[in-house]
Amino acid sequence: MRRRRATTLALAGAAAAAGAGVWWRRNPSACPYGQRFWVELPHPLITRPRLRAALAPAPGEHILEVGPGTGYYSLPVARWLGPQGTLELFDLQPEMLEHTLKRARAAGLGNMSSTEGDAQQMPFADGTFDAAYLTTVLGEIPDQSAALRELRRVLKPGGRLVVGELLLGDPHWVSPGSLRRQAEAAGLRFERQFGTALGYFARFAPAG
Repeated sequence: MRRRRATTLALAGAAAAAGAGVWWRRNPSACPYGQRFWVELPHPLITRPRLRAALAPAPGEHILEVGPGTGYYSLPVARWLGPQGTLELFDLQPEMLEHTLKRARAAGLGNMSSTEGDAQQMPFADGTFDAAYLTTVLGEIPDQSAALRELRRVLKPGGRLVVGELLLGDPHWVSPGSLRRQAEAAGLRFERQFGTALGYFARFAPAG
């Protein structure tokens, strides 16, 4: 009897989790600032060294990060760019931007700036950035294709876009195949994938 009850509870829990996952996938939204501990956890597979290999940031470049969270990747990238480079943080939530900028100031980093806005319609001019990246963010955007078109627009000719995704625990995960199809439709050319389907960075460049 106890075993049957435990099995029933386990099945009910699994069904609830699956239902929640479906709801989150159908209702994409950014991680609220009040739940920021999720974005502060270690990022297996999509590590900082792997991002550096995919993004290849050079000192002095102007790079865009969409959805920085609390700066898990932002601070290392700012260091890689050096004092002559600039990391532009872009997020819907001003609390996330201020949190990251505060951490940067405490770390002695003065090469970050921030803009609040929607990735589906960015306020930047065409060809502004040498590179752009977003990690576990694309699936949170209601219109992923629009965001990819905007990212393509704000990249300089010869620029690069890096998208990071982690399957484990992320209901908004974007598969490599889906990402590649959408990116190519947005005018981006696939170059290379770093990692596996469970956790990867994919690098693209403007096509044509």
